[in-house]
Amino acid sequence: PPAHSRNDWIGPPDKHSNLWPVVFYVPPEESPLERRLREARQESQACDQRFWARHNRAFRQEKEEFIYSRLKAKGLEMRDETGQKATLNAEEMADFYKDFLSKNFRKHMQYNRDWYKRNFTITFLMGQVALARTLRWLRWKKKSV
Repeated sequence: PPAHSRNDWIGPPDKHSNLWPVVFYVPPEESPLERRLREARQESQACDQRFWARHNRAFRQEKEEFIYSRLKAKGLEMRDETGQKATLNAEEMADFYKDFLSKNFRKHMQYNRDWYKRNFTITFLMGQVALARTLRWLRWKKKSV
């Protein structure tokens, strides 16, 4: 982002996690509370990036292995005679998706619990920051009157 920007910037999707990373704006006179909020948001983003990058990598690898094993069981190669990548039908892929989700259920539940905790903390900090800004504005109004 340009040096004069006063906003958060959202980048293109990460190629591993598929999440859109955010570059957070740091105000020159950021209060300790505002810094805690920004750092909580940054840490939450980093946790999400790590989880989804790992998850997507495992998903792609297991999907390729599943397709390879099913094609091999049928006596087929990974590429057909035209050089196109061979595929499985929707019912066969549904088996893979169901198995993958079942196998990773606990990981997803733990991620969801952690996500809710982090976002509750962020929401609470946002409320505190909003209240502090309102009180600061009211004090400023009182002094200027």
